[in-house]
Amino acid sequence: MKFYTNDHVELVYDDQGEPSDPPVVILSGIGAYKEYWEATITTLVAHHYRVINVDARNQGQSEHTSKGLRISRHAADLFELIAQLQLTRPVLMGNSMGASTMLAYLSLYGAQNVRAVVDVDQSPKMINDANWQWGFKDLTWEDFHEVLKRPLGKATYTNFDETLFTKLQRLKKQDPYDAELNYPLLIDHATQDWRDIITHLECPLLIVSGQKSPFFAPEMGAVVAEMSKHVTAVVISQAGHLVMAEQPRRFNAELVKFLTSLPAEFSLENRSQSGYNSN
Repeated sequence: MKFYTNDHVELVYDDQGEPSDPPVVILSGIGAYKEYWEATITTLVAHHYRVINVDARNQGQSEHTSKGLRISRHAADLFELIAQLQLTRPVLMGNSMGASTMLAYLSLYGAQNVRAVVDVDQSPKMINDANWQWGFKDLTWEDFHEVLKRPLGKATYTNFDETLFTKLQRLKKQDPYDAELNYPLLIDHATQDWRDIITHLECPLLIVSGQKSPFFAPEMGAVVAEMSKHVTAVVISQAGHLVMAEQPRRFNAELVKFLTSLPAEFSLENRSQSGYNSN
């Protein structure tokens, strides 16, 4: 399916499950493809969720453009798609920069229309400094511009299954990722600090870390969980950065456990009493 943003960029997304089921919106990381999530989508649909899985601008089958090379624009794309599809309180789930886009969404639009957020192996702050040692590898303010010009390195620890691997190889030839085009976006992504969003959370957040992630220490989730009572952190063994594709069964089990633990949706009467505005 296709959607056009208000700055006239074409985004491609899949919409699976029954329209009346609770919605989950998914975004992949920079340079990734929405097909990474196929095993998770199958599980979610089987558990009666509606899943909207998006290729962000400049990724996969979506339009490649020099417009909007910033996280705030990606969050606006997400907001517009949710509005277009008239989704009510979706769960927002992202891997890597996709997770940062979800936090940017909360920063810009709040959690009023968000049921929960799932962050798959992404720190709220990419750059390490004297007060934060849980960022991307050893990235610092002194060298991040140059470091991010170079290839980021292998993201996985465990190989994908053969079917997914073959499909991804075809997609990479069909819709190659342009790292040079997206360099400004990567810089914008790297310089953000979403820790204030975590400390003022108004919805549940699950952080899923890969035990063998080459990008982030697996202890990062536990550190973030100390910032808010709304954060739950889990670590998936034998998984790198692309946890959902490397260890889909373990990841899906933790995801379903989290989703089924969420409070039931408010009734309209309860929303009114709590100050919820449905407009």
